[in-house]
Amino acid sequence: MLRDITLGQYYQTESVIHRLDPRVKLGGTLLYIISLFLFRNFLGYVAAAIFLGIVIRLSHVPFRFMVKGMRAILFLLLFTVVFNLFLTPGVPLVTLWKLTITREGVEMAVTIAIRLTMLIIGSSIMTLTTTPNNLTDGMEKGMHPLKWIGVPVHEVAMMMSIALRFIPILLEETDKIMKAQIARGADFESGSLIKRARALVPLLVPLFISAFRRANDLAMAMESRCYRGGEGRTKMKPLVYKGRDRIGYLCVFLYLAVSITVGRLPIF
Repeated sequence: MLRDITLGQYYQTESVIHRLDPRVKLGGTLLYIISLFLFRNFLGYVAAAIFLGIVIRLSHVPFRFMVKGMRAILFLLLFTVVFNLFLTPGVPLVTLWKLTITREGVEMAVTIAIRLTMLIIGSSIMTLTTTPNNLTDGMEKGMHPLKWIGVPVHEVAMMMSIALRFIPILLEETDKIMKAQIARGADFESGSLIKRARALVPLLVPLFISAFRRANDLAMAMESRCYRGGEGRTKMKPLVYKGRDRIGYLCVFLYLAVSITVGRLPIF
């Protein structure tokens, strides 16, 4: 299951989405996520699903590769759905012992499930189609106005990019440690949920040691290359908007206008 997490991974292929400026993808992803919380009816989610499907098609990233990333958050998704299903007050539909399923609870559970699914897949597209270096440059450019109030924009963007890049590395390391302990007789699958959670505790020590070792190696590599932050640094490949990037912005704003308009129509 650890290998199913796609957040932070980069899928190498040639597509229009891959060639877009990272600022377009960052801004488009942010606006897409915000739009998911502005709809008042199902038509808005239909428009969002159509837009997401078009982007996935243009990215040339296999849909099954994105969907398998949902397996890692399946428990969280189910927990959230069940929580909203039984604890949302409203018109009763079904009563199970002391728990009552309401009409508002069903609507809220379905809405939350759709939002989380689209949010995860939409965010995965950004990381799957953007290299870590481009992602760092895009974050730095996007947060450039914060320099006026003393925020170390370059350092913040670098930390966020490194953290995002380390996600698949740490997951791969965790998978190796689990396989090594399983070969020595460890059992992570059988027993109750609490027992399986306790079985994961021995993973933490070697995982933390490995993470600190990698962080130390990265720090030494950056110091050996005389890295001193972003002040005065230049880019070998500076970001420049092209025609396709302007078209990308236009498509995002067109999607926002259509989806919010239809998503807030009164439906009886």
